[in-house]
Amino acid sequence: MHRKLVLFATQLEGYLMHFPHCHKYTLTQAIRQAYVDVYNLVTECQKRYHKKTTLTQLDVRHEQLRMLINLAHELKLFDYSAGRKDNELPGEHRHLVLSRMVDELGRMIGGWLKSEILGPEPLNAVEA
Repeated sequence: MHRKLVLFATQLEGYLMHFPHCHKYTLTQAIRQAYVDVYNLVTECQKRYHKKTTLTQLDVRHEQLRMLINLAHELKLFDYSAGRKDNELPGEHRHLVLSRMVDELGRMIGGWLKSEILGPEPLNAVEA
């Protein structure tokens, strides 16, 4: 999971650098902080014996990250290149790339949460 998070961070940072300067210290910083929080919570979950509370926090923070990325898309901030509006409008592609990565992380977190809440699956007895 850490490898996927690092790949996501690399992609995300590349796109955030193109946001207009007026959003440099607001929305981009909130997105970066949400990502760092998700990364830290994943690390914490891997180290804790009882993970339920931390996994719930991770799930909530992941959803907040998703909503911040969607907000940036709605504000058309992915349409910028080097701080200026790009005529080719790569924003839709950028948003789709990040959305797919966030969705994949969400599926991994959801599976982790489900396995933690339900506990290990019982082994089916093989009939002899």
